Amino acid sequence: MATIPRYTLLQRLLHWLIALIVFGLLGAGLAFWALGYGGLKDLLGEETTNTLYMVHKSFGILLLLLTILRIVLRLRTPPPPYDPPLGALERLVGGGIHLLLYVFLIGLPIGGWIATAASGYPIQFFGMTLPGIIGENKELGEMMFFYHGIGGLIVGVLVLIHIAAGIKHWRLKDGIMTRISLP
Repeated sequence: MATIPRYTLLQRLLHWLIALIVFGLLGAGLAFWALGYGGLKDLLGEETTNTLYMVHKSFGILLLLLTILRIVLRLRTPPPPYDPPLGALERLVGGGIHLLLYVFLIGLPIGGWIATAASGYPIQFFGMTLPGIIGENKELGEMMFFYHGIGGLIVGVLVLIHIAAGIKHWRLKDGIMTRISLP
């Protein structure tokens, strides 16, 4: 019986854990963008709104750490080969999407950390307060939050493309989804 080329179990678990965290962060980020702090406070109350922001920051930092771990594992254990091999264009597009996802999943949490610190808000990680990367600068904070939101929208688009490709390969039953699936 032939062995199906797969990522390690740890890599597969990280992939799906990161995916869940990204979905949650994108959902919260969209709520922040659509309603703002005031709108969320009116809808959910001040305590719940503050908790939502703390949870968003905490999972953003966790996302940064898990993404770095995923990259380290990927460098130490190369991806399994495609069987059958992908065409050059599909490899180029898929590799580009993965690279952009890694760049944004590292850059967005760092940008959010900078935006939060520059805006004078605490950097919260599951109840602990971490140091700000920079000092308070309200104008910079506002600009960084704007770009943080744009980056979130870009990640949303990249994730949709990634999901569409996954669905395509799942429907083709070409073994690509088996490389990253959990069971």
